[in-house]
Amino acid sequence: MLLNVSAEDKKLAMFELENARLAHERYLLNKREEDCNQAEEGYINAVKYNPGLPEAYYRLALLMWDKGAIDIDTAIEQCERAIEYSPKSSDGYIYKGYFERIAENYEAAECEFQHAIKCSDIKSARPRLLLAMSLSDKMKKNTFNIADFIKFVYYSATGIALLPFDKTSFKVLCNGLKDDLIISVCKFTGHLFEKLHLYNQAYSIYDRASFNTTNSALFLSKMGDIKVNNKNFESAYLNYKQAHIQNPKDKVVLMKLATLTQTCFAEFTEEAIDYYTKLLEIDKENLGFIYYELGNLYLRKQDKINAINAFKLALSQDETNPFYHNSLAYSYIKAGLYEDAISHYNAAISINPDKQWTATVCHALGSVYANFYGNFEIASDKYKEGISLDNNNYDLRISLGDVYMANGNTDDAIRTYCEAIEINPDCYIAYSKVGLALWQNDMLNESVISYEKSIELNPNYDIAQNNLGVVYLDGLNEAEKALPLFEKAIELNPSYTLAYFNAGRSCEVLQDNIKAAEYYQMALDMNKLTEDLQDEEITTRLHSLFE
Repeated sequence: MLLNVSAEDKKLAMFELENARLAHERYLLNKREEDCNQAEEGYINAVKYNPGLPEAYYRLALLMWDKGAIDIDTAIEQCERAIEYSPKSSDGYIYKGYFERIAENYEAAECEFQHAIKCSDIKSARPRLLLAMSLSDKMKKNTFNIADFIKFVYYSATGIALLPFDKTSFKVLCNGLKDDLIISVCKFTGHLFEKLHLYNQAYSIYDRASFNTTNSALFLSKMGDIKVNNKNFESAYLNYKQAHIQNPKDKVVLMKLATLTQTCFAEFTEEAIDYYTKLLEIDKENLGFIYYELGNLYLRKQDKINAINAFKLALSQDETNPFYHNSLAYSYIKAGLYEDAISHYNAAISINPDKQWTATVCHALGSVYANFYGNFEIASDKYKEGISLDNNNYDLRISLGDVYMANGNTDDAIRTYCEAIEINPDCYIAYSKVGLALWQNDMLNESVISYEKSIELNPNYDIAQNNLGVVYLDGLNEAEKALPLFEKAIELNPSYTLAYFNAGRSCEVLQDNIKAAEYYQMALDMNKLTEDLQDEEITTRLHSLFE
């Protein structure tokens, strides 16, 4: 294609191109944003002065793709434009073949490299070696092909043989070997220091290498790893983020950045979601895991619909994964879709990857039947199934005891709560629940002992404070001992409507009607928020004080 470009514009175009090329080289070495911007501006200016300058197109395509500003198809289109302006130049074909190879269009890549070989003649070492590399990638991805292997050997051998005649390729190879040597030495030395637990020295090696080699992302990632091991998560985050900026296509670095952000920086939930979303585009081998983590992040945001969709997509990748079933069931619970939750909890239980984990899932499923359906029979069966899987799970025994209590079976409830205490003698909740069951069995002194043990283990447990007060007030008729317990429960939980009401009852027994009225009024006010009691029950008590 012929263009009418003045000699002055051609000269200016070459000047801009050379400055852009030098800035591009600096950017590849140090990944400084200002070098990238300078190179981009220079290539664009070169095209403005001389639209027929092919080198500006494919170099700009390489720069923009490397920084993640364009996709692979756009990069290929830019190379096609360069070929259109200079069909006899090998470089346009080489760059187009390079991008086709990245896109795994190996047949198209081979065609472009063949064109470059024809245009280069004896100086075709570079396209020959690139074609050999493309054939190698093709054989790794596909089944072995003898014809491709023969071509691989041929182009590798002829490419090496022709290197002395191709000065550009020979220079690139030497520079590449020099850089590869520095990278190898820094990797080895840093790894050795890490093995010797000399982490500061290793970090220093990686830090220098990140500035002095073309693979800065590799060393920034290693710096982040050291900071993670030292629990310095903020510095690790900065290292990983910088590594990701240097190489947005590195899925290992992106996974580290996403995981660290999700685990250590709850305030960056949206950012973590963005990282995992990017991973969906470049890490096709771990889609199930990525969707699973996205689901957990959406749950953190209380975004139930997106969480459900994410877990469904995770299951579409692996329907036999029990953790995906469990998390999808939990998200259904959050959305009030209990039947769907039951289905997936059962699926997770049937897969049973680990007895202790599966026992926990049985607990969750039993709680659905108990709390949302009031089906204590099935709930009891699920709790017992969990206990058969993990005999040391005291939480399951507490929930089973609750079922017995709901059915009025206080003897079995006491036995089951005591089994939980045998497993975990520091379980203050179990002592409190035993206290309630003993109280309902009219075993008042034993109930007091159990509640006192619960309070001893956790003085801040407001329920035990209130319930012990009830035993003293209603069981032992000792209102003077009950009132301080109710007041302590109120101190621990200022929203505890029942404790206000009970404190009012104690004051009423102690004939302090003014104070009783204050507590009843506070109970009435608080009950508008909590709805723990019937308003009529409170107002009846309040009005009776002054009759």
